[in-house]
Amino acid sequence: MACRISALALVVPDYDSAIAFYVGKLGFRLTEDIPQGAKRWVTVEPPGGGPRLLLAKAEGARQTAAIGNQTGGRVFLFLQTDDFARDHAAFTAAGVVFEEAPRHEPYGTVAVWRDPFGNRWDLIGPPPA
Repeated sequence: MACRISALALVVPDYDSAIAFYVGKLGFRLTEDIPQGAKRWVTVEPPGGGPRLLLAKAEGARQTAAIGNQTGGRVFLFLQTDDFARDHAAFTAAGVVFEEAPRHEPYGTVAVWRDPFGNRWDLIGPPPA
């Protein structure tokens, strides 16, 4: 078998505001934006690659209620960087609000942040030397 995770669905309020944030502010690459009638197949990819995010527009009250809370308040996505200080500064300049100061863990330097839709992320850099 040769399977891999290619994308993760991220429920968002609308496609364009999610594209504006991930592509316009964070520098993700818009990999697909395919109309499908009332829906669109929209994927974005971090600059360093990895699984794509499928930006899924919420439909109905249940999905709308899940925006920003797909994991019950836990950190949902983990964005790894080769230069924590550079990307922490770039994200801050782009308006990202971090929930905490960077901290050092055995697996790397990390800080939790939220996207504008309420999803919690870890920005993770290499462990300190």
